[in-house]
Amino acid sequence: MPILPPHCRCLLFDWGNTLMVDFPAESGPMYRWKRVEAVPGAVSALERLRGRYDCHVATNARDSTAGEIRGALARVDLDRFFSGIFCFRELGCAKPSRQFFLAVASRLGCLPREMVMIGDSLENDVLAAAACGLGAVWYNPAGLTVPRGVSAVSRLIDLAR
Repeated sequence: MPILPPHCRCLLFDWGNTLMVDFPAESGPMYRWKRVEAVPGAVSALERLRGRYDCHVATNARDSTAGEIRGALARVDLDRFFSGIFCFRELGCAKPSRQFFLAVASRLGCLPREMVMIGDSLENDVLAAAACGLGAVWYNPAGLTVPRGVSAVSRLIDLAR
């Protein structure tokens, strides 16, 4: 059974610890970090999703502009998969606010129900997005207990089923 609904047009991916590893010892914009890594399986998953969905990054990153985020993604060959990047610095609001998700929907010309948010934060990415009418998938590589009614994957490739 597919995890993404058939009416989905746009996928929104959180950035840190969903697409790229967030190293706590590093600071400042990620594109300048000495060490950057894609989350395991990110490239494979995005290659399979490309063409089926319009993919975007939706992040609370405060240290980076959209251009700097794209620069970090380029260092691990992920930038080619994303049409747009939505971040706190550009939107002036952050997840879990309703304003964040509605601003992204407005800029994409999508209804909230046509979008799915994928992220590692149950509260900020999944529950907040669902409260705004978006589909949501919890990226849960640690295999934590999944609350009733929440869709989850432990590997990004499982999004492409």
